[in-house]
Amino acid sequence: MTQTAANLSPSDKEAIAEALNQCVAETAVTTMLAQNFHWNVKGMGFGPLHAMFQTIYEDHFIAQDDLAERVRALDMHAEGTLAGMIKRSKVAEFDGKATDKEMIKMLLDAQETTAATLAGAGAVAANANDTLTEDLCIERGLAHEKFAWFLRSHLA
Repeated sequence: MTQTAANLSPSDKEAIAEALNQCVAETAVTTMLAQNFHWNVKGMGFGPLHAMFQTIYEDHFIAQDDLAERVRALDMHAEGTLAGMIKRSKVAEFDGKATDKEMIKMLLDAQETTAATLAGAGAVAANANDTLTEDLCIERGLAHEKFAWFLRSHLA
């Protein structure tokens, strides 16, 4: 039977919120990675990469909110500090200089990591019959896989 946020057990809510907070953290760090690269890309590919990085960080900024608001709909605490997100995230910040191809590769890895985390969170939600959260995770996972494809295509 499909569950709504109000009908989930406290332990299911806790497990789903933990998985979603991981997704929020990785999305937030990936957002900043894309914005960092948007600001700092240079070279012959500047125009299209600058635009693509902007598309990515704008998408991810909205996604952070959607994911965190789902945590709150479960009546759980949404991680809201940068320090907490950086500590939790499997995606690392980048503070340095990189070539355009290095930027693309780092952002590709971040997309793949975040897509995998979303797939895992979707599985946690599915185990609790929380199809609304599962659907959100599937939608976001597909978006990250699409961005990974775009980035991978630049490296071919």
